[in-house]
Amino acid sequence: MKPKKTILLPSAENTLKELGSNMKLARKRRRLTADQVAERAGIARSTLQLIEKGDPGVAMSSYVQVLFVLGLDKDIMKVAADDPLGRKLEDARLLKKGN
Repeated sequence: MKPKKTILLPSAENTLKELGSNMKLARKRRRLTADQVAERAGIARSTLQLIEKGDPGVAMSSYVQVLFVLGLDKDIMKVAADDPLGRKLEDARLLKKGN
């Protein structure tokens, strides 16, 4: 059976590519080889290459493992921590409900 290809919106695809590029730059700034990061993250070097290209088919846990190796795992906790749109939607719902 052929693996299912993940289809993303172009903006989501660009986000993943930028994330992968940022992770590659972080690795190089730390002067770590792809082999070193892959080994420390417990993934194949080919998987790291896919991550650094922003491949959507790679498990999120592999992305997180690489971030951990690079000392950037806490950055993922910033995702959706500040949610202005969600707060506005909730406030509008509460105001409408409280009339």
